[in-house]
Amino acid sequence: MKKTSSSLEYTEFLHVAVGVIKNSAGEILISQRPGNVHQGGLWEFPGGKVETDESVVDALRRELLEELNITVERSEPLLKIHHHYHDLSVLLDVWTVEMFSGQAEGREGQAIRWVKASELNHYDFPAANASIIHAAQLPSFYAILDDAEPVLLLENLAKILAKDVKLVQARVKSLSSEDVERFVNQALPLCEVHHAQLLLNSSVKNAAKFAHIGLHLTSYDLMRLIARPKVDGWLAASCHNLAQLRQAEKIGVDFAVLAPVLKTATHPSAVTLGWEQFANLVEEVNLPVYALGGLSFEDKGIAKALGAQGIAGIRTFLS
Repeated sequence: MKKTSSSLEYTEFLHVAVGVIKNSAGEILISQRPGNVHQGGLWEFPGGKVETDESVVDALRRELLEELNITVERSEPLLKIHHHYHDLSVLLDVWTVEMFSGQAEGREGQAIRWVKASELNHYDFPAANASIIHAAQLPSFYAILDDAEPVLLLENLAKILAKDVKLVQARVKSLSSEDVERFVNQALPLCEVHHAQLLLNSSVKNAAKFAHIGLHLTSYDLMRLIARPKVDGWLAASCHNLAQLRQAEKIGVDFAVLAPVLKTATHPSAVTLGWEQFANLVEEVNLPVYALGGLSFEDKGIAKALGAQGIAGIRTFLS
């Protein structure tokens, strides 16, 4: 159960275990709902109801065996979605399944397809699935390329990409407009070679000019908005508390970064969230959220176990 934001009453949710199932080619399995059920005819990520006294992992294993004839060998949490339809409230407990045995088949007569993550937007899903699609498309690591001399910026970007990081934010707010444009023109081809995506921080001079790439909102810029800005690429936001997370959700950002989780070398006296508060805040919103602040590669596991999309960092990917 979860409290609604508009009252002190508790709302009963239908608890559903959902699997984002990936094969060795990185494709994701989707299935089509029968026409005679709720949201019939739409595509979905397979799964089903969690029974009383059943764990989510056990429910996921049972449902995927019954529906698809596959046995889950390894899975990890991806995110939770609370959603209210006009006739039903659901809690989608979403897990990534990257290891399974068996050959997937629609055992209940449903159509199934293996599709590239980038193609998920081409299919009609129930409204509650929007954030799941984003989470399925986002990587586990999000690097922040901080201010430096232009030559050093490209060197640092190359180091980050060499670690197989596929999502990078350029927070180059000290560069002139001319240097920003020069950097972007040099950085984009480098990112394309590594199949990585680049976002510009909203504090960067003329950041709006590069909205076709992707935009990461500062918490200040986030709170000033009343609607989602026009951005063709990813739209992200920096958050430090629940109010900012809810604003990010309200205007429709694709993912958020929540910080600081732990103490950092640069801000040792800053008040930190800690893992428990981080997990509690993530639980309140239907967004993929990266953990940031004092983290290392080895913290990815705990971050994901607590509901994070993964970890973000500055020095994390340069050491």
